Amino acid sequence: MMISIGSYVRRGQRLLRRWISDSRLRTTAEGGGYLLCGLVLSAASLAGQPLPLPLAALCAGVEGWPSLLLALGSLLGYRLFWGAAGAQGLVWTGAGLVICLALAGRPLRRTMPWLMPMLAGLSVAITTLMFRFWQNAPAQPWVWLLWVGLAIGAARVAAVVTDRRDPVMDWLGCGLGVLALAQIAPGGISLGCVAAGILGATAPFPAAALSGLALDLSGVCPVPMTAVLSLTFLLRLLPGLPKWTIRTAPAVMYLVAAPLMGSLDWTPAIGLLIGGACSILLPPQTPISHRRGETGMAQVRLELTAGVLAETEQLLLEVREFPIDEAALLSRAADRACGACPARRGCRQLIDAQNMPVSVLHRPMIGVEDLPLSCRKPGRLLLEIRRTQDQYRAIRADRDRQKEYRSALIQQYRFLSEYLQELADSLPRRGEQYRARYDVLVAARSTGCSAQNGDRCLWFAGTAGRYYVLLCDGMGTGIGAAQEAKTAASLLRRLLTAGYPAEYALRSLNSLCVLRSRGGAVTVDLAEVSLESGKITLYKWGATPSWILSRSGAEKIGTACPPPGLSVTGVRETVDKLSLRRSEALVLLSDGVDGEAAMRRTWELADEEPGEVASKVLRFGMGPGSDDATAAVIRLVPVTM
Repeated sequence: MMISIGSYVRRGQRLLRRWISDSRLRTTAEGGGYLLCGLVLSAASLAGQPLPLPLAALCAGVEGWPSLLLALGSLLGYRLFWGAAGAQGLVWTGAGLVICLALAGRPLRRTMPWLMPMLAGLSVAITTLMFRFWQNAPAQPWVWLLWVGLAIGAARVAAVVTDRRDPVMDWLGCGLGVLALAQIAPGGISLGCVAAGILGATAPFPAAALSGLALDLSGVCPVPMTAVLSLTFLLRLLPGLPKWTIRTAPAVMYLVAAPLMGSLDWTPAIGLLIGGACSILLPPQTPISHRRGETGMAQVRLELTAGVLAETEQLLLEVREFPIDEAALLSRAADRACGACPARRGCRQLIDAQNMPVSVLHRPMIGVEDLPLSCRKPGRLLLEIRRTQDQYRAIRADRDRQKEYRSALIQQYRFLSEYLQELADSLPRRGEQYRARYDVLVAARSTGCSAQNGDRCLWFAGTAGRYYVLLCDGMGTGIGAAQEAKTAASLLRRLLTAGYPAEYALRSLNSLCVLRSRGGAVTVDLAEVSLESGKITLYKWGATPSWILSRSGAEKIGTACPPPGLSVTGVRETVDKLSLRRSEALVLLSDGVDGEAAMRRTWELADEEPGEVASKVLRFGMGPGSDDATAAVIRLVPVTM
């Protein structure tokens, strides 16, 4: 039996998806990717000089353990590729790591988008001055300006590329990537040429031209690669060309241009040919139609509205909070106490009472011994100070409440702005058909302790090939719990059906709970299923752990976290990514079910129908408690083609 190349490719894709679904392998691969990224970026050079690209990457938004691995990779790279000449690169990397760790998680990184790029440029400027003074070498202003400008620009480009979809920044990022890969040449073949071959065969014209410019600047090719890849793109525009012609176009154009330039170096052509062949593995790109008529006008209006909302968010972020005048509060308390004191005439403590330190306000249960003056009638003064302390606490509580309101409003402006921008970007592709490879089988079983069940389970289709299973558990039992669960489930369903991103919908619910002072009133389990890939993203906010049932056993998914409604910015949902493509079953539980006890007796029933599994989980997991109990089971089945 003959097996085609396509069959081997599909087998490899299935194996790759299986590896990706393994969380341990995925984490290991992610760590190796950051390490390799630092190694590759440190190899970039221009005019024989190392470049601060690892510093820019560290200042682009990398946080936590990835920043340590990225820094470690760049330290190894500077030592491996540059030797003693890479000492300045080591200092750049150390400075970037210090900046990254010092500002990790700070809101300044989001509210001031140019802060990290400017710190990267400042670090390069300072370290360059230090090395020039230490080595007593003549200054080269153009090299200095190049390093500083590249650090600022690369940090900004990397931050935008990883944060949102911007074609111009994506093109610049492709150019920087080729520049970094150009100097790495295993077997004499530059990886930059391989990357340029991929971009020349598949990418838009600006990305292809910038990749050629990066090769020209790095000096690894004797032929002007900017012209070669630009002509390659023009060749792709010819109608009726077979796919293999487009894949080999970068190498063919190089072979045409090399003799004209008097070059006999065919090595870059091999790299371009390998890159063109590798482009077969990339997913096909859906062409974006040009704006026409009403569609284009609607897209422009959505983009303008998104821009207005983003500007409003920025204005709200710039609102200053005026401090509480604690000294005036204490002075007013002293006026009230001393104004009605019979011993105020001739009292030598009047001035001291007016100038009491503000630390008095922060001493709970203040007594006579805590007063900063010797008053002949301390009882009256203590009474006024305690009243002022109550007033101060009320003012602080009101300020905190207003801050929560403002944070919730800012958050919603940001969510709406990004949602409208994504909607505008997807409008030209509104006719795109998503191929559903899986069907979702869902069954839920529930039992309540009263006539009104406090658990609410819904499953429904979303947009762009997504399907949702939602379990909301109202805290407690009775009508109140049922109403909270119904309200939360209804809000989330409307948002998700409209195409709102799941994390935005959950945080909008959190803001609503905060504003209604309903913190902890409901917990949320949300499973987002991709009907195209079979992958599931499981969001949890205050919910009990879920379980995956398979033939090999039961695995707990998710960890305990605070419920929504406690703070707008202090808490957030947990996210787990998993796959059900091997006939596994995902079980969502409310807190009225003992998951550990249920799984010990039902994990062997993973192959049964979801309704049967849900019934047995509920029966075996019901404890002596008095809470509502719900079990929902999800399974995917392949669509027969």
